[in-house]
Amino acid sequence: MDDAGFAIFENVLSPQECELIENTLETVCRGRSGARNLMSNPGISSLAHDGRLTQLASDILGGSAIAFRATLFDKSGTSNWHVLWHQDRALPLSNRVDSTEWGPWSTKSGVLYALAPAWALEHVVALRIHIDSSTNENGPLRVIPGSHNSGILSSADILRATKHVPATTCVVDRGGIMAMRPLLLHSSIKASGTQPRRVLHIEYANRLDFGNNLRLCVT
Repeated sequence: MDDAGFAIFENVLSPQECELIENTLETVCRGRSGARNLMSNPGISSLAHDGRLTQLASDILGGSAIAFRATLFDKSGTSNWHVLWHQDRALPLSNRVDSTEWGPWSTKSGVLYALAPAWALEHVVALRIHIDSSTNENGPLRVIPGSHNSGILSSADILRATKHVPATTCVVDRGGIMAMRPLLLHSSIKASGTQPRRVLHIEYANRLDFGNNLRLCVT
């Protein structure tokens, strides 16, 4: 995991558990192609604190694993998009501070965000729970293995990395989980078929307090 920046764990959740998650998300999202701030939902929060998930995250982080953010990505033939190569740098924070390391700042769905420095993102891992199987046809995630080891990358750095290192396409069966580091370069192409690709993206940190009055917001 550390060298590549990602790992795939198959058959973590049963088909019955995936169906329960589906029912919860249908109630919460009501046909939207994605949703933020899902930790406030009891069903999603319970899943995020499931021992199997927290153990995976804890093993990767080397200590505690505190779930702080849950987001749904729902890609299908009718809700389809292309995602350019990028790193996940924005973290939800409880308050704004003046800092040369953090920012720019923004507000999304009522939550304050800032782009975080590399040292802070090293304390974070995401678990992508596949409610549907991710296949070559429904816009799977592509990653550049090891790219997280280079820290925060400029646009030029990203272009060089994606030209010189072959991308890995991450296909994961229903009920499987992909773990990834925030700074791992990743992208996805549009789906070419009609099969949905719903992924519940839950992020964990080994601490919520980053000092200097900076604290992660659970959302």
